[in-house]
Amino acid sequence: MRIPGKSLPCSKLLGELQDAGNTTTLTHYLELFSQAKLLEGLQKYAMKSHRQRQSPPKFNAYNTALMSALNPYTFEQAQADRTYWDRLVETAVGAHLLNNKPHAAKLYYWRENPYEVDFVLTQGHEKLLAIEVKSGKSAGAQKGLEKFRSQYPKAKTRLVGQGGVPLPDFLLTPVQQWFE
Repeated sequence: MRIPGKSLPCSKLLGELQDAGNTTTLTHYLELFSQAKLLEGLQKYAMKSHRQRQSPPKFNAYNTALMSALNPYTFEQAQADRTYWDRLVETAVGAHLLNNKPHAAKLYYWRENPYEVDFVLTQGHEKLLAIEVKSGKSAGAQKGLEKFRSQYPKAKTRLVGQGGVPLPDFLLTPVQQWFE
């Protein structure tokens, strides 16, 4: 599975899957994967719902085993491949958020080129949390969070990994606490 952590339009999937159906079928499959807690298609965070629906989903597995089970890397080789490792760590954070978020909370991503935030968690209209994940060098990590906070001044922001909350600490903390 090479798509977690990437936004991918359904039309691109159709191009990759010859005669596999149409966008409605793929959307239905994504709903089934989501209900089975296998894969979630995160929508872009936007105040207007039509902008959310128009954005390509960013796929995140509920369990990193779905991403790494068929990968031939040893642990050391996975860490050495920075692109793969970055995606794996980001997927692990996303899986933690998906599996442990409060029931009424919703998970998104945010992007306004060239800025992006890996995850945006909302709970009702009053709680907004932006999370950026950095497993390596944190250069530029804060720029997306700063831009997001300038547009949403009441939002809380967290950098997870290098230069922020250590990954183990983040994964061991109940998601609800990050809103506080």
